[in-house]
Amino acid sequence: MKTLFNNYLNTFSGLSREVWWLALITLINRAGTMVIPFLSLYLTTSLNFTLSDVGWIMSAFGLGSVVGSWLGGRLTDKIGYYKVMVFSLLTTGLLFIALQFLTTFLSFCIGILLVMLVADMFRPAMFVALSAYSKPENKTRSVTLIRLAINLGFSAGPAIGGIIITTLSYGGLFWVDGITCILATFVLINVLNPKTTKTLDDIKVLNPKSAYHDKAFLIFLAAMVLFGIVFLQYFSTMPLYYKEAHQLTEFEIGILLGMNGFLIFVFEMPLIKWLENTTFTKTGLMLFGGILTGLSFIILNVTSWVGVLIIGMLLMTFGEMIAFPFSNAFAMDRAKKGNQGEYMALYSIAFSIAHIFGHNAGLQMTNKLGFDNTWYIITGLAALCVFLLFFLKQYLNAKKKKKLIDEEKEILWI
Repeated sequence: MKTLFNNYLNTFSGLSREVWWLALITLINRAGTMVIPFLSLYLTTSLNFTLSDVGWIMSAFGLGSVVGSWLGGRLTDKIGYYKVMVFSLLTTGLLFIALQFLTTFLSFCIGILLVMLVADMFRPAMFVALSAYSKPENKTRSVTLIRLAINLGFSAGPAIGGIIITTLSYGGLFWVDGITCILATFVLINVLNPKTTKTLDDIKVLNPKSAYHDKAFLIFLAAMVLFGIVFLQYFSTMPLYYKEAHQLTEFEIGILLGMNGFLIFVFEMPLIKWLENTTFTKTGLMLFGGILTGLSFIILNVTSWVGVLIIGMLLMTFGEMIAFPFSNAFAMDRAKKGNQGEYMALYSIAFSIAHIFGHNAGLQMTNKLGFDNTWYIITGLAALCVFLLFFLKQYLNAKKKKKLIDEEKEILWI
């Protein structure tokens, strides 16, 4: 048992001090955004907004996320990741506190758009910082550590949020959200100031390539939008399926969804470390993750046995554990060719777009077509994602072969 524990700890070895600090800041930040899970409840019960109003507010939420990710990438390339992260965290904290004082529909739409615009400027800047503070061979594991921090934050946030609402009301939730963001800012200023930290992968590109002209990256982004739409069904339509089709209680649904976070916490880092030492390519591993996630939906139509829900969750979880870290590492590798902020902004935007369309599309389909037909369609989207990743793999292999042939010709010419 002790050997297993030591082997598990060893999977975290070699990561820089700065990456660990980034993970802590991310944990504080994500645990602090506890308003988000309770937003629809707050809007309908405290502000008496209609469901239609809530729908438009969530659209403003998604739009702010897209614009914020794009703007964060642009600013990161112009003024650097450190300044963007400090501004984003501090301003988000102040905006969260102010959000509780907005009580009309229009003011709340504008308020939530501004909050998400500023908050999601942090993501591309953080990814560029993560790349700079990681050795090339540790980038995928560094991403995995950040994912663990995000998962822990999302797990702790709603639980703490529920306690705060019970004891302090929704107003207390906004105050705690704002204060945790401001606290994360001071941690960032003290531990990741460029004057006191050193980068391990200082990438300088003399003639930066625009991500918009990188064909391979654009194919990759299209695949990630599809993967995001498929993956997000587990957090919108799937709980309804558990309750309506299999009559699970809220407690049983919570246990099933909680299994996802527990498995990620225990297995993701050892799995990623093992996969990094194999001969599989990043595109090949993303492809495999897409296949597992697609299978998690289609098997639900094979049998009505309740145990299939656990099998589906296992397939999705391992698909997620493989696809997300290696897709993030792939994006960071491509970013070395050009404007890093622009590349990482587009990567973040891909999932923001999935958030805008994924939840709504899944719920609309289940309402009009039923769960079985919805799972067939979602599996079809997963298959299209896998096809794009396969095409990307072939495209990159062809480019690699062409480059080798050109180099051989150049040597022969000399």
